Amino acid sequence: MEDNILNPKFLKKTANTVMPYGKYKGRLLIHLPEPYLLWFHQKGFPKGQLGNMLATIYEVKLNGLEHLIRPLITR
Repeated sequence: MEDNILNPKFLKKTANTVMPYGKYKGRLLIHLPEPYLLWFHQKGFPKGQLGNMLATIYEVKLNGLEHLIRPLITR
């Protein structure tokens, strides 16, 4: 995940990805509530790119860096 957070293309894609399933289906990942991301963190993020994106958003929110992601949203 550390390599992804330094990749501008990955960050832009992450900023514009919507949650594909669950209670928050259709919501941008950056707009997911922190308790939901904390739950994933505790239970384990999904495998693959979605899991990497959710883990990235978790770290962004944990460190109060949402303001760096919001300008990348194009939707």
